[in-house]
Amino acid sequence: MFLARIDGNITPAATHATLKGCRFLIGQRIEADGTASGEPLWLVDWLGAGIGSTVIASTDGDITRERLGNTTPARLVVVGIVDSPGNAGGKS
Repeated sequence: MFLARIDGNITPAATHATLKGCRFLIGQRIEADGTASGEPLWLVDWLGAGIGSTVIASTDGDITRERLGNTTPARLVVVGIVDSPGNAGGKS
């Protein structure tokens, strides 16, 4: 799992049959201090994260396979929305 900042939405022209109706977001992985890390990623979202939100993303494909079926090609999924980015990582 890792923290990510949501930078946008993705509207695919075509999707795998298991991904019909899913919401896709562009997320930038961030470190605990808020600095960006790596390339932007696309995430499946069922929680309603908005642009600018800090989210907890999972790389565990079991979550998407459990919800979408064993043949889904998706792996990265939003599993939580951080209420206050200042509290991510235990800072007060």
